[in-house]
Amino acid sequence: MMQPRLTFITLGVSDLEKSKAFYNDVLGWKPFQDNGGIVMYKLNGMVLSLFPQHELADDAQVANEASLPSAPRFTLAQCLRSTEEVDSFFAHLKKHGVTITKMPEKVFWGGYSGYFADPDGHLWEIAHNPFLEMDADGNVIGMKQG
Repeated sequence: MMQPRLTFITLGVSDLEKSKAFYNDVLGWKPFQDNGGIVMYKLNGMVLSLFPQHELADDAQVANEASLPSAPRFTLAQCLRSTEEVDSFFAHLKKHGVTITKMPEKVFWGGYSGYFADPDGHLWEIAHNPFLEMDADGNVIGMKQG
């Protein structure tokens, strides 16, 4: 079963630098992770990340045509404590006939993740992020550097 919590909300953005400038300069937020390809802001126990729209679609293995209602503009994400937990959860999803857009795999940022869609096509990413520091309840408390 999936816990009722969010770890990340990832917004698919058309211009990463422009969006970063908005969140940094207009809203006054300071990123706690900015590696040049994705920008992350720690919120109250979770993370808002900015990610180029076309890369988000590629990562979730879905179409990236702006005219399609299913083109992802954001994803919801939950981080689990291990790759085994991710695999176990995806086995649960498969057993229930859930639409899986990407089976879990090692990913470019050093973690392990897969995507599924809810009945309305909203994308969820289930991941193991070895750099994320979480408390016992799964709330984000920080990011390990290096």
